[in-house]
Amino acid sequence: MLITGASSGIGAATARRVVAAGWRVALGARSEDKLAELATGLGGDEAALAVRCDVTEWDDQQAFVAQALERFGRLDAVFANAGFGAKRGFTEETVEHWRAMVDTNVYGAALTIRATLPHFRETGTGHYFLTGSVAGRVPLPGSLYSSTKWAITGMGQSLRGELHMDERTSTVRVTLVEPGMVDTPFFHEPKHGALEADDIARAVLYALEQPPHVDVNELLIRPVSQPI
Repeated sequence: MLITGASSGIGAATARRVVAAGWRVALGARSEDKLAELATGLGGDEAALAVRCDVTEWDDQQAFVAQALERFGRLDAVFANAGFGAKRGFTEETVEHWRAMVDTNVYGAALTIRATLPHFRETGTGHYFLTGSVAGRVPLPGSLYSSTKWAITGMGQSLRGELHMDERTSTVRVTLVEPGMVDTPFFHEPKHGALEADDIARAVLYALEQPPHVDVNELLIRPVSQPI
C-alpha cells in the first residue's frame, strides 16, 4: 500500500494497522526524519519504504511510485492522504497559504492518482483511498478547506466512473474516507471528544479486507460528540 501524508496522523496510523495485518507499505511525505522513524518501527526495509515526496511535485510523485515498484514489485492499494487546513474566513490566512493548501489537498491527490493509475491498468486490480472529510459533505461557513474536500468528494466519484469505463480497471475499487474531527497534528491543540487517528485506520483496513466484489464507496466517520 502506497500512502501519502504518511509521516503522522491518519497516514501513520493506517501504515501501522495494515503492516500489522500483513501488508507492506511505501510511505511518502515531506518530513524525512518522521518517515524514517516510522519505517524503522514498522520493521525496516522488509516491511516499509520511506521516500521524501512533496505531493504537489509531479517528479516527486513519479519517483515515489517508481521506488515503490522497484522495492515491492507491485502496488495493491493507494491512499492519497496528504493534506492540511486553514482558518475559516475568506479574509483569513495568507493567499500563499491558500495556494499551498489547494495545491496539496486537490492537485496533490490528483497527481497521486495519475502516477499510480498506469500500474493498476497494467495489473487490472487495485484499491484507491482518498481522504475527504465531513467538511466535504457539509459546507463550512467561510472555509476554503471545506471547498477542497468537496473537490475530493467529486474526484472520488469521477475516478470511479473512469475506472468502470475501462475493462482493464473495472474491478479497481475506490473508497472515499470522510473523517469528522480527529485528534491529529492537523489541529494545533488537542481536541476533546475527537476521534483518534487509529479509528480511521481501522475503517480503512475494514474496506481493504472486503472480498474483491465488494467496493466500500464511502466511510463517513464522526465522533459521537459531533452531530454535523
